[in-house]
Amino acid sequence: MSNTLTQPPSVGLGLWKIANDQAADAVQAAIEIGYRHLDSASDYGNEAFSGEGIKSSLEKKMVSRDELWVTSKLWNTNHRSEHVRAACEKSLKDLKVDYLDLYLIHFPISLKYVDPQCRYPAGWFYDPDAPTPKMEIDSVPIRETWEAMQELVTSGLVRQIGVSNFNVSLIRDVLSYATIRPSVLQVESHPYLVQPKLLRYCQQESIHMTAFSPLGAPSYVSIGMATEADSVLTEPTVLAVADKIGCTPAQAVLAWGIQRGTSVIPKTTRVARLRENLESKDILLSIEQMQEMQSLDQNRRFNDPGVFCEQAFGSFYPIYE
Repeated sequence: MSNTLTQPPSVGLGLWKIANDQAADAVQAAIEIGYRHLDSASDYGNEAFSGEGIKSSLEKKMVSRDELWVTSKLWNTNHRSEHVRAACEKSLKDLKVDYLDLYLIHFPISLKYVDPQCRYPAGWFYDPDAPTPKMEIDSVPIRETWEAMQELVTSGLVRQIGVSNFNVSLIRDVLSYATIRPSVLQVESHPYLVQPKLLRYCQQESIHMTAFSPLGAPSYVSIGMATEADSVLTEPTVLAVADKIGCTPAQAVLAWGIQRGTSVIPKTTRVARLRENLESKDILLSIEQMQEMQSLDQNRRFNDPGVFCEQAFGSFYPIYE
């Protein structure tokens, strides 16, 4: 049966940083509440557990497969053409589905191949046990990776393909040779990182944008990449908009993201928060409120390889200027 969805639903469950022992229950709870969009990646290390939640939900007939949008991502160590299909098939096996609705190139970063029998997920270090572990760069042309991604579509393993953490120049490069165009760009976006030019370009090229970390800092506090003081949810502007509408600050921020045309994929394992996040799709901000939220833009990026790769992995690898 062909999927009834042509693009990711406006609110999804982001599976990044959901613990293995919580992933199956979180996925099943989300689907039962009404989520139809699950955002996964091999690098998250929880696909096999998330797949248990998908399998159980399908067996219990909470949802049919064609009503569900499942995204996964190709990790940095699998960019060479000979590794792309095997990486995709591993995610399919773990997620317990026979096709993906969307498969993304996770980062425009190519690292030396790590055999999954040696370590899975591969992570960022080539050899974490080395005296001085580091990222090992393997310069693979994006074209090589993209052409292998296209073969996943023609073979029926994947319905759509796209990119993540790409800028306009890289997308334009892909479009210059793609026979199957990227259908989705996934990037960090929230009121502190509005990226209006990138969104406008994607809309011009009929590329749907999905916003990861749509609430900004909360995703990064626990891993030391942000502090509580960095949260957009305490901004007086956000609090005023939420008070006027009669919703939570998080709902106001998610509704802003949805209303500007992006899908949002907040992460939570709490049932009450799952409901709250999903309800944000029914909240309507005025034009003035949308502009007020956008005015908070600081071009503040929390997930920046040019920063965290050096801090955590001893390698300076910027992909944004």
